[in-house]
Amino acid sequence: MAVTTVHKMDPMESPAVAGTAWLVLPTYNEAANIAAIVEAARSNLPANARILVVDDNSPDGTGRIADELAAADPAIEVLHRAGKEGLGPAYIAGFRHALAAGADFVLEMDSDFSHDPADLPRLLAAAETADLVIGSRYVTGGQVAEWSLLRRLISRGGSLYAGLVLGVRQRDLTGGFKCFRRAVLEAIDLDAVGAKGYVFQVEMTYRALSSGFTVREIPITFRDRRYGESKMSAAIALEATWQVPLLRHRIARDGSRARRSLPAPAPRS
Repeated sequence: MAVTTVHKMDPMESPAVAGTAWLVLPTYNEAANIAAIVEAARSNLPANARILVVDDNSPDGTGRIADELAAADPAIEVLHRAGKEGLGPAYIAGFRHALAAGADFVLEMDSDFSHDPADLPRLLAAAETADLVIGSRYVTGGQVAEWSLLRRLISRGGSLYAGLVLGVRQRDLTGGFKCFRRAVLEAIDLDAVGAKGYVFQVEMTYRALSSGFTVREIPITFRDRRYGESKMSAAIALEATWQVPLLRHRIARDGSRARRSLPAPAPRS
């Protein structure tokens, strides 16, 4: 397990927050994007919102830049992880930190401008009447811009395949632009989340649905990353073909164990 250290703020500088939203930004080699994405997110979030950068020891200095941003703005924190373990573990570490700090809503998005920070208020607004909100490329009004036909087919096909295997109707199961209400992350056994890469987003949505939470999709425009290289590959997408069926079995098993652990109902009089 990677050791993490947190860039700590002076408590006297930290604003009083109640009912706050936390945005978790996982980073690995995002030096060209991190300052701009944090600034854009900050300007689109409520004044009392917090931003947590989760950096996996990026060799390009992303963590150092994030520390500089945090030093200048008490609403920004940085969680430094010892190394690259995958998207899933980075998000789980960020979720835990945000929950421990009292977050009521936890948002996630990519750090490369493929998700538009201007859509953050829409996700938060939708979370007033849903437990999990997904910024969706594949509902009416959503779209993907600047991608090749092959990448579109891989992405759309992955979501369709996951939906068929898992038996759910959400259209963008692989999307990574989300807003969780606190209760969802508290109910999900984060220790049991096993996916590390492409399937992590599928697993989190499926666990929320399996726990009885309401999931809503709102349309977004997804664009190609602004700078740097994509971390998605055909090999990563292909991995989902065998991970998704295992995911359904594992979550069903986890649910059975949880039900067996409940006390027996009281006898009827």
